[in-house]
Amino acid sequence: MKSKLWLIFALITTLFWGVWGAFIEITEQAGFPATLGYVVWSLTMIPPALVALKIINWKIEHDKKSILLGAAIGFLGAGGQLILFHGLGIGPAYIIFPIIALSPVVTVLLSIIILKERTQLKGWIGIALALIAIPLLSYQPPDNAAVEGYLWLILALGVFFAWGIQGFFMKFANQTMTAESIFFYMTITGLLLSPLAIMMTDFSQDINWGFQGPYLAAMIQILNAVGALCIVYAYRYGKAIVVSPLTNAIAPVITIVISLLLYAVFPHTVTLIGMIVAITATFLLAIVEESTEKAEEIEEKVEELLD
Repeated sequence: MKSKLWLIFALITTLFWGVWGAFIEITEQAGFPATLGYVVWSLTMIPPALVALKIINWKIEHDKKSILLGAAIGFLGAGGQLILFHGLGIGPAYIIFPIIALSPVVTVLLSIIILKERTQLKGWIGIALALIAIPLLSYQPPDNAAVEGYLWLILALGVFFAWGIQGFFMKFANQTMTAESIFFYMTITGLLLSPLAIMMTDFSQDINWGFQGPYLAAMIQILNAVGALCIVYAYRYGKAIVVSPLTNAIAPVITIVISLLLYAVFPHTVTLIGMIVAITATFLLAIVEESTEKAEEIEEKVEELLD
């Protein structure tokens, strides 16, 4: 049965993250600020975290190295989420998520530069495609009234770098920490940033406190939280070289398709080409990122970086 569990968990993550990405904009459009949407997201991380901690009998790694790695992973992930919530209020999900999905390029490049890892040809092809995809996705035709300015692109790139660096630190943590402990630190840091999100909220504006506000937000954000916990177990029972491409490349496709249907728009030809190039790059990078990991080499580098 365990041989099938990885696929079940990976499919749940892929579906949940894909749907979450498509519907995340709805509550802000209904009058519930993105900053408060972040607060709701951080709260939805608590139930899955409690489940994870129960599974390991509340035994969390709390040595110096684990705390540092957990904090780095958590703050980069939660900070990226906070930026993402704001970015989706300016730009459409069907463009932003393909850019964010390219974040493994940062992880791969950091591994090459810092860990001196050697990547395969498909890794360099993925990096090249990512560099091509970003300007294609950011293209705005003169008659495009749906997206104004390039602030959304700056924010999307902020998430792109934050989650890419997070992936780099996660390579270390997975060798010395339990996945449940990593998830615990991700939850704690997410909650720690909630006061900042509240301070950023403009309470002078009308806020939708009805069903389409915090309640619908909770229903949407729990998809992200449960998906994050499921991917922990997908990696535990399956091979990362299969799990990573499935979740990193297919989830954005689901987001794109649902978003285009939901908002009844069709992207410009240049943007559409960018989407295809981005998903191809994501798939190649996800394969390379996971297939080049060497546990012994990483553990030695961890000690050097943290000592």
